[in-house]
Amino acid sequence: MQEKIETLKQWIAESNNVVFFGGAGVSTESGIPDFRSVDGLYHQQYAYPPETIISHSFFEAMPEEFYRFYRDKLIIKDAQPNITHRKLAELEQQGKLKAVITQNIDGLHQLAGSKTVWELHGSTLRNYCLKCGKRYGTEIFDRTQGVPHCSCGGTIRPDVVLYEEGLDDHIVSEAIAAISRADVLIIGGTSLVVYPAAGLLRYYKGNKLVLINMSPTSMDSAADLLITAKLGEVFSQL
Repeated sequence: MQEKIETLKQWIAESNNVVFFGGAGVSTESGIPDFRSVDGLYHQQYAYPPETIISHSFFEAMPEEFYRFYRDKLIIKDAQPNITHRKLAELEQQGKLKAVITQNIDGLHQLAGSKTVWELHGSTLRNYCLKCGKRYGTEIFDRTQGVPHCSCGGTIRPDVVLYEEGLDDHIVSEAIAAISRADVLIIGGTSLVVYPAAGLLRYYKGNKLVLINMSPTSMDSAADLLITAKLGEVFSQL
């Protein structure tokens, strides 16, 4: 594995157009559980399957139950960026990394200092009123119970993409542009089973596709460099 990490270091050193595409595995080392690992949210017992609870139709039909799960499982307080988040921010500051494209909703890339972050699935740090559009932070969940309501009476919802909802067109366009221009594309901590997000990777036309993951994915055979390891183990050496 050490030889592969050295290869990755060389590719980064030779490039000024690196793009990182990440999933839940980026944040697990910050104590945020992923959705599909053995210990992830999808394997925990709840009244309904998580995929059902965080869907658009469930949000509309059973908002009380939605917010009970949301408060309990998706708002992670005091989580801090880990070495992967910090190293990506460093690479951006050095002019190496042009964009982070993330499926995560925790805001840890920005907290680490990354500036160009395309959040495909939104962020739990942002919330808005469905009636008047007023914006709220996560503090709204500290001072309310059940379904949070705006001062205008409207329901406040998280600025996250629920199942059955489409991705933001502008964010998708920016992500595609970044991927298509990249010299080096690093994919990390994602099972690559969530579409349409995973489908964006087909826009990469380069020959330095790096895949860092603990488990096999559908793109392993397409990788120019495949590293089976934890992201922190790799990024701590870059």
